[in-house]
Amino acid sequence: MDTTYYDHGTAAERWERARQFFDAKEYATAARILDTLADEVPEQVAPRLLLARAYYHSAQLRRAEAELRTVIELDPVEQYARLLLGRTLERQGRDADAAPHLRMAAALAGDFAEV
Repeated sequence: MDTTYYDHGTAAERWERARQFFDAKEYATAARILDTLADEVPEQVAPRLLLARAYYHSAQLRRAEAELRTVIELDPVEQYARLLLGRTLERQGRDADAAPHLRMAAALAGDFAEV
């Protein structure tokens, strides 16, 4: 597959292009752009979190799980990553694995009734 278009431009231009595809619900295309971008800036959470969201919405659940685990390693209190990891695990039928992440997401959101 020719990825020239997806790899073209600065990191900022590719980030904007990926956001546009994501906003247009073209999740698989956004993921193709974000995959290389996330590798170029491995210390940044935002590209990897958007990549995980694109994988989630395009039903690439194992890839979403892997990216979300990396995000949580980088930022253990990233509430949305915890929530999305819990939802990703639930979609895979792994409710027991999902529960601690969903509880943590609720606690980080200040929803202590859920904990």
